[in-house]
Amino acid sequence: MICENCSNTAEISDNELNKMLRSACESSQFHLNTQKIEFFGKCANCTKKHSVAREIMTKASIELSCANKSFQGRKVLEDITMRLNQGEITTLVGPNGAGKSTLVKVILGLIKLDSGILKKSSDLRVGYMPQKIMISPVLPLTTLRFLQLGEPSVKKCIESLKLLEIEHIAEVPVIALSGGEMQRALLARAILGNPNFLFLDEPVQGVDANGQSNLYQTINCISRRLGCGVLMVSHDLHIVMSSTDHVICLNQHICCSGQPEKVSKDPAYINIFGNITAPYAHKHDHQHTLTGEIVKTNSHNLKDSSPD
Repeated sequence: MICENCSNTAEISDNELNKMLRSACESSQFHLNTQKIEFFGKCANCTKKHSVAREIMTKASIELSCANKSFQGRKVLEDITMRLNQGEITTLVGPNGAGKSTLVKVILGLIKLDSGILKKSSDLRVGYMPQKIMISPVLPLTTLRFLQLGEPSVKKCIESLKLLEIEHIAEVPVIALSGGEMQRALLARAILGNPNFLFLDEPVQGVDANGQSNLYQTINCISRRLGCGVLMVSHDLHIVMSSTDHVICLNQHICCSGQPEKVSKDPAYINIFGNITAPYAHKHDHQHTLTGEIVKTNSHNLKDSSPD
Protein backbone atom coordinates (compact mmCIF):
# COMPACT_ATOMS: atom_id res chain seq x y z
CA MET A 1 0.00 0.00 0.00
CA ILE A 2 1.23 3.50 -0.82
CA CYS A 3 0.22 6.53 1.23
CA GLU A 4 -0.34 9.48 -1.12
CA ASN A 5 0.34 11.95 1.71
CA CYS A 6 3.74 10.81 2.99
CA SER A 7 4.63 8.15 0.38
CA ASN A 8 4.93 5.55 3.11
CA THR A 9 4.80 1.96 1.81
CA ALA A 10 3.26 -0.76 3.95
CA GLU A 11 2.77 -4.46 3.32
CA ILE A 12 -0.77 -5.75 3.62
CA SER A 13 -2.16 -9.25 3.20
CA ASP A 14 -4.79 -10.06 0.61
CA ASN A 15 -7.28 -10.87 3.39
CA GLU A 16 -6.71 -7.51 5.03
CA LEU A 17 -6.99 -5.76 1.67
CA ASN A 18 -10.27 -7.51 0.84
CA LYS A 19 -11.73 -6.47 4.20
CA MET A 20 -10.69 -2.86 3.59
CA LEU A 21 -12.11 -2.91 0.05
CA ARG A 22 -15.43 -4.35 1.23
CA SER A 23 -15.64 -1.62 3.86
CA ALA A 24 -14.77 1.04 1.29
CA CYS A 25 -17.38 -0.29 -1.16
CA GLU A 26 -20.07 -0.32 1.51
CA SER A 27 -19.33 3.29 2.38
CA SER A 28 -18.98 4.28 -1.33
CA GLN A 29 -15.53 5.73 -0.58
CA PHE A 30 -13.73 4.24 -3.53
CA HIS A 31 -12.94 4.69 -7.20
CA LEU A 32 -12.20 1.83 -9.60
CA ASN A 33 -10.28 2.11 -12.84
CA THR A 34 -7.85 0.02 -14.84
CA GLN A 35 -4.82 0.95 -12.78
CA LYS A 36 -5.62 1.18 -9.10
CA ILE A 37 -8.24 1.10 -6.36
CA GLU A 38 -8.38 4.24 -4.23
CA PHE A 39 -10.16 4.61 -0.92
CA PHE A 40 -9.93 6.66 2.25
CA GLY A 41 -8.03 5.19 5.16
CA LYS A 42 -5.55 6.04 7.92
CA CYS A 43 -1.82 5.78 7.30
CA ALA A 44 0.15 4.07 10.09
CA ASN A 45 3.08 6.43 9.45
CA CYS A 46 1.50 9.88 9.40
CA THR A 47 -1.85 8.89 11.04
CA LYS A 48 -3.76 11.22 8.75
CA LYS A 49 -6.93 10.23 6.94
CA HIS A 50 -6.47 10.52 3.22
CA SER A 51 -6.62 8.59 -0.02
CA VAL A 52 -4.69 5.32 0.00
CA ALA A 53 -4.01 3.46 -3.25
CA ARG A 54 -2.86 0.05 -4.35
CA GLU A 55 -1.92 -0.71 -7.95
CA ILE A 56 -3.95 -3.56 -9.41
CA MET A 57 -4.94 -5.02 -12.77
CA THR A 58 -8.62 -4.72 -13.68
CA LYS A 59 -10.67 -5.41 -16.77
CA ALA A 60 -11.21 -2.77 -19.44
CA SER A 61 -14.16 -0.46 -18.89
CA ILE A 62 -15.99 2.49 -20.41
CA GLU A 63 -17.78 5.16 -18.39
CA LEU A 64 -20.14 7.96 -19.39
CA SER A 65 -21.12 10.65 -16.92
CA CYS A 66 -23.83 13.28 -17.45
CA ALA A 67 -23.48 13.01 -21.23
CA ASN A 68 -25.55 15.31 -23.44
CA LYS A 69 -25.83 15.67 -27.21
CA SER A 70 -28.12 17.73 -29.45
CA PHE A 71 -28.47 18.11 -33.20
CA GLN A 72 -29.85 21.39 -34.52
CA GLY A 73 -31.43 22.19 -31.19
CA ARG A 74 -33.04 18.75 -30.77
CA LYS A 75 -31.93 16.84 -27.70
CA VAL A 76 -30.77 13.35 -28.70
CA LEU A 77 -28.95 12.26 -25.53
CA GLU A 78 -29.80 13.71 -22.14
CA ASP A 79 -27.85 13.22 -18.92
CA ILE A 80 -26.58 9.73 -19.80
CA THR A 81 -24.58 8.03 -17.03
CA MET A 82 -23.56 4.40 -17.56
CA ARG A 83 -20.69 1.95 -17.28
CA LEU A 84 -19.66 -0.93 -19.55
CA ASN A 85 -17.39 -3.71 -18.31
CA GLN A 86 -15.27 -6.20 -20.21
CA GLY A 87 -16.81 -9.68 -20.12
CA GLU A 88 -20.40 -8.44 -19.88
CA ILE A 89 -23.02 -8.26 -22.62
CA THR A 90 -25.13 -5.10 -22.45
CA THR A 91 -28.11 -4.59 -24.74
CA LEU A 92 -29.36 -1.12 -25.60
CA VAL A 93 -33.09 -1.09 -26.40
CA GLY A 94 -35.41 1.75 -27.30
CA PRO A 95 -37.79 3.04 -29.98
CA ASN A 96 -36.66 4.47 -33.30
CA GLY A 97 -35.03 7.86 -32.80
CA ALA A 98 -34.20 7.13 -29.16
CA GLY A 99 -30.51 7.93 -29.67
CA LYS A 100 -29.16 4.37 -29.57
CA SER A 101 -26.89 4.64 -32.61
CA THR A 102 -25.79 8.11 -31.53
CA LEU A 103 -24.79 6.78 -28.12
CA VAL A 104 -22.69 4.03 -29.71
CA LYS A 105 -20.95 6.56 -31.97
CA VAL A 106 -20.27 8.83 -28.97
CA ILE A 107 -18.55 5.99 -27.13
CA LEU A 108 -16.55 5.13 -30.25
CA GLY A 109 -15.41 8.75 -30.51
CA LEU A 110 -17.17 9.30 -33.85
CA ILE A 111 -19.43 11.99 -32.39
CA LYS A 112 -18.34 14.60 -29.86
CA LEU A 113 -20.44 15.27 -26.76
CA ASP A 114 -21.86 18.73 -26.11
CA SER A 115 -21.21 18.17 -22.41
CA GLY A 116 -20.37 15.34 -20.05
CA ILE A 117 -17.43 13.02 -19.47
CA LEU A 118 -16.38 9.92 -21.39
CA LYS A 119 -13.69 7.73 -19.79
CA LYS A 120 -12.10 4.72 -21.50
CA SER A 121 -9.48 2.25 -20.32
CA SER A 122 -6.06 2.88 -21.82
CA ASP A 123 -5.88 -0.69 -23.14
CA LEU A 124 -9.27 -0.53 -24.88
CA ARG A 125 -9.42 -2.44 -28.19
CA VAL A 126 -12.66 -1.99 -30.08
CA GLY A 127 -14.44 -4.02 -32.72
CA TYR A 128 -17.39 -2.36 -34.48
CA MET A 129 -20.21 -3.94 -36.48
CA PRO A 130 -22.24 -1.23 -38.26
CA GLN A 131 -26.00 -1.31 -38.64
CA LYS A 132 -25.63 -1.76 -42.39
CA ILE A 133 -23.03 -1.46 -45.11
CA MET A 134 -23.49 -0.52 -48.75
CA ILE A 135 -21.33 -2.34 -51.29
CA SER A 136 -21.60 -1.66 -55.01
CA PRO A 137 -23.03 -4.67 -56.89
CA VAL A 138 -20.41 -4.15 -59.61
CA LEU A 139 -17.51 -4.45 -57.16
CA PRO A 140 -15.86 -7.90 -57.49
CA LEU A 141 -15.34 -8.38 -53.75
CA THR A 142 -15.27 -11.80 -52.12
CA THR A 143 -15.91 -12.29 -48.41
CA LEU A 144 -12.22 -12.96 -47.80
CA ARG A 145 -11.15 -9.82 -49.65
CA PHE A 146 -13.78 -7.87 -47.68
CA LEU A 147 -12.18 -8.98 -44.43
CA GLN A 148 -8.72 -8.18 -45.79
CA LEU A 149 -9.71 -4.53 -46.13
CA GLY A 150 -9.29 -4.37 -42.34
CA GLU A 151 -6.62 -7.05 -41.89
CA PRO A 152 -4.13 -7.90 -44.68
CA SER A 153 -3.24 -11.26 -43.13
CA VAL A 154 -5.11 -14.01 -44.99
CA LYS A 155 -4.41 -16.41 -42.11
CA LYS A 156 -6.08 -14.16 -39.53
CA CYS A 157 -9.06 -13.60 -41.81
CA ILE A 158 -9.55 -17.32 -42.34
CA GLU A 159 -9.26 -17.93 -38.60
CA SER A 160 -11.95 -15.32 -37.99
CA LEU A 161 -14.25 -16.94 -40.57
CA LYS A 162 -13.64 -20.35 -38.98
CA LEU A 163 -14.51 -19.00 -35.55
CA LEU A 164 -17.87 -17.91 -36.98
CA GLU A 165 -18.11 -21.26 -38.83
CA ILE A 166 -18.50 -19.54 -42.21
CA GLU A 167 -15.15 -20.37 -43.82
CA HIS A 168 -17.13 -21.95 -46.69
CA ILE A 169 -18.16 -18.46 -47.90
CA ALA A 170 -14.58 -17.14 -48.11
CA GLU A 171 -14.61 -17.03 -51.92
CA VAL A 172 -18.30 -16.14 -52.28
CA PRO A 173 -18.97 -12.60 -53.60
CA VAL A 174 -20.26 -10.32 -50.84
CA ILE A 175 -23.27 -9.32 -52.94
CA ALA A 176 -24.31 -12.99 -53.13
CA LEU A 177 -24.42 -13.51 -49.35
CA SER A 178 -27.71 -14.05 -47.54
CA GLY A 179 -28.74 -11.69 -44.76
CA GLY A 180 -27.47 -14.02 -42.05
CA GLU A 181 -24.20 -14.72 -43.89
CA MET A 182 -23.58 -11.01 -44.36
CA GLN A 183 -24.11 -10.27 -40.67
CA ARG A 184 -21.74 -13.09 -39.70
CA ALA A 185 -19.17 -11.76 -42.15
CA LEU A 186 -19.46 -8.31 -40.54
CA LEU A 187 -19.03 -9.90 -37.12
CA ALA A 188 -15.99 -11.86 -38.36
CA ARG A 189 -14.48 -8.57 -39.55
CA ALA A 190 -15.24 -6.89 -36.20
CA ILE A 191 -13.25 -9.47 -34.20
CA LEU A 192 -10.14 -9.40 -36.41
CA GLY A 193 -8.24 -7.11 -34.04
CA ASN A 194 -8.86 -9.32 -30.97
CA PRO A 195 -11.04 -6.64 -29.32
CA ASN A 196 -11.87 -6.51 -25.63
CA PHE A 197 -15.07 -4.62 -26.52
CA LEU A 198 -17.51 -5.24 -29.37
CA PHE A 199 -20.05 -2.64 -30.48
CA LEU A 200 -22.87 -4.16 -32.52
CA ASP A 201 -25.44 -1.80 -34.04
CA GLU A 202 -28.60 -3.81 -34.86
CA PRO A 203 -26.60 -6.99 -35.58
CA VAL A 204 -29.61 -9.03 -36.75
CA GLN A 205 -30.87 -6.52 -39.30
CA GLY A 206 -31.98 -8.31 -42.47
CA VAL A 207 -31.99 -11.73 -40.78
CA ASP A 208 -35.10 -13.90 -40.55
CA ALA A 209 -36.66 -14.81 -37.18
CA ASN A 210 -34.92 -18.18 -36.82
CA GLY A 211 -31.60 -16.71 -37.91
CA GLN A 212 -31.89 -13.89 -35.37
CA SER A 213 -31.97 -16.26 -32.42
CA ASN A 214 -29.01 -18.22 -33.78
CA LEU A 215 -27.01 -15.06 -34.42
CA TYR A 216 -27.59 -13.81 -30.87
CA GLN A 217 -26.37 -17.19 -29.59
CA THR A 218 -23.28 -16.78 -31.78
CA ILE A 219 -22.60 -13.32 -30.33
CA ASN A 220 -22.90 -14.77 -26.83
CA CYS A 221 -20.43 -17.55 -27.73
CA ILE A 222 -17.96 -15.08 -29.27
CA SER A 223 -18.11 -12.87 -26.16
CA ARG A 224 -17.36 -15.82 -23.88
CA ARG A 225 -14.70 -17.19 -26.22
CA LEU A 226 -12.80 -13.90 -26.54
CA GLY A 227 -13.60 -12.62 -23.04
CA CYS A 228 -14.76 -9.32 -24.50
CA GLY A 229 -17.49 -6.95 -23.46
CA VAL A 230 -20.39 -6.31 -25.85
CA LEU A 231 -22.68 -3.32 -26.32
CA MET A 232 -25.47 -4.43 -28.60
CA VAL A 233 -28.26 -2.27 -30.05
CA SER A 234 -31.59 -4.03 -30.50
CA HIS A 235 -35.29 -3.28 -30.85
CA ASP A 236 -36.47 -6.59 -29.40
CA LEU A 237 -35.70 -7.47 -25.79
CA HIS A 238 -37.55 -10.78 -26.17
CA ILE A 239 -35.11 -12.27 -28.66
CA VAL A 240 -31.95 -11.10 -26.89
CA MET A 241 -33.22 -12.14 -23.47
CA SER A 242 -31.15 -15.33 -23.24
CA SER A 243 -28.00 -13.68 -24.62
CA THR A 244 -27.55 -10.56 -22.53
CA ASP A 245 -26.42 -9.80 -18.98
CA HIS A 246 -27.64 -6.23 -18.70
CA VAL A 247 -30.24 -4.07 -20.46
CA ILE A 248 -30.40 -0.30 -20.82
CA CYS A 249 -33.70 1.15 -22.05
CA LEU A 250 -33.02 4.44 -23.82
CA ASN A 251 -35.37 7.16 -25.03
CA GLN A 252 -33.04 10.18 -25.20
CA HIS A 253 -32.44 9.52 -21.48
CA ILE A 254 -32.03 6.23 -19.62
CA CYS A 255 -35.57 5.17 -18.73
CA CYS A 256 -34.55 2.06 -16.81
CA SER A 257 -31.74 -0.48 -16.64
CA GLY A 258 -30.85 -3.79 -15.05
CA GLN A 259 -31.29 -7.49 -15.73
CA PRO A 260 -33.63 -8.35 -18.64
CA GLU A 261 -36.36 -9.80 -16.41
CA LYS A 262 -36.40 -6.64 -14.30
CA VAL A 263 -36.40 -4.23 -17.26
CA SER A 264 -39.22 -6.08 -19.05
CA LYS A 265 -41.47 -5.42 -16.04
CA ASP A 266 -40.42 -1.82 -15.48
CA PRO A 267 -43.27 0.72 -16.01
CA ALA A 268 -40.96 2.92 -18.14
CA TYR A 269 -40.21 0.00 -20.48
CA ILE A 270 -43.89 -1.02 -20.65
CA ASN A 271 -44.86 2.58 -21.41
CA ILE A 272 -42.62 2.48 -24.51
CA PHE A 273 -43.10 -1.07 -25.77
CA GLY A 274 -46.43 -2.04 -24.22
CA ASN A 275 -47.32 -4.72 -21.69
CA ILE A 276 -46.31 -7.67 -23.83
CA THR A 277 -45.53 -11.21 -22.80
CA ALA A 278 -42.49 -11.55 -20.56
CA PRO A 279 -39.30 -12.48 -22.42
CA TYR A 280 -38.19 -16.09 -22.58
CA ALA A 281 -35.37 -16.88 -20.13
CA HIS A 282 -33.30 -19.74 -21.48
CA LYS A 283 -32.04 -22.37 -19.02
CA HIS A 284 -28.49 -23.46 -19.78
CA ASP A 285 -28.64 -27.23 -19.30
CA HIS A 286 -26.79 -27.86 -22.58
CA GLN A 287 -24.41 -26.16 -25.02
CA HIS A 288 -24.55 -24.93 -28.60
CA THR A 289 -22.16 -24.55 -31.51
CA LEU A 290 -21.70 -21.09 -33.02
CA THR A 291 -24.47 -21.97 -35.49
CA GLY A 292 -26.89 -22.85 -32.70
CA GLU A 293 -26.77 -26.64 -32.86
CA ILE A 294 -27.15 -28.48 -29.52
CA VAL A 295 -24.09 -30.53 -28.59
CA LYS A 296 -22.95 -32.77 -25.77
CA THR A 297 -21.26 -31.05 -22.83
CA ASN A 298 -18.41 -33.53 -22.37
CA SER A 299 -16.54 -32.58 -25.55
CA HIS A 300 -13.58 -30.24 -25.46
CA ASN A 301 -13.31 -28.84 -28.96
CA LEU A 302 -14.33 -25.34 -29.98
CA LYS A 303 -17.83 -26.25 -31.03
CA ASP A 304 -18.60 -27.95 -27.73
CA SER A 305 -16.91 -25.39 -25.49
CA SER A 306 -19.08 -22.40 -26.35
CA PRO A 307 -22.05 -21.81 -24.04
CA ASP A 308 -25.24 -20.46 -25.60
